[in-house]
Amino acid sequence: MTFEITLIDQNKETIPEADGYELEGPLTTFFMSDGHTQRLSSWSTRLASYKTDQITSIKRVICQEN
Repeated sequence: MTFEITLIDQNKETIPEADGYELEGPLTTFFMSDGHTQRLSSWSTRLASYKTDQITSIKRVICQEN
């Protein structure tokens, strides 16, 4: 799965392989799960963090496999 975020300056960022995200204080952090479950846990890998007040939208992009 992939997430696409839009920042307040209208720049778009793509976070590939992210399974989810959550708020961590002033940051929104995107994670890749451990592969055994689709749940975020302490074993999830942090992929990227952004200041939450800089994000205007978060969109989940589901890639179609051929």
